[in-house]
Amino acid sequence: MLIKIFGTFDKHDKVNYAVTDAKLIMNNNDRKITLDLQIDTTLCPVLDYFEIFIDRMIMSKYAAKYLKIWFELIINNTKLL
Repeated sequence: MLIKIFGTFDKHDKVNYAVTDAKLIMNNNDRKITLDLQIDTTLCPVLDYFEIFIDRMIMSKYAAKYLKIWFELIINNTKLL
């Protein structure tokens, strides 16, 4: 049944479904916000995530910079921003 449902997903659905864990971690001492995602790459390549969300990640980075804090993006235990 899941295969039939997954077969109807568009690119956005696949990316959202492939994220199996998401944590937003705020570290007040280091003035850092970390978005830590786990993506099931058997369902969706990480590159698809970036194609859809890169503009939002860049906006998050600049918003954090404006607030004088650091924004960090980690996907599957790899620091990307």
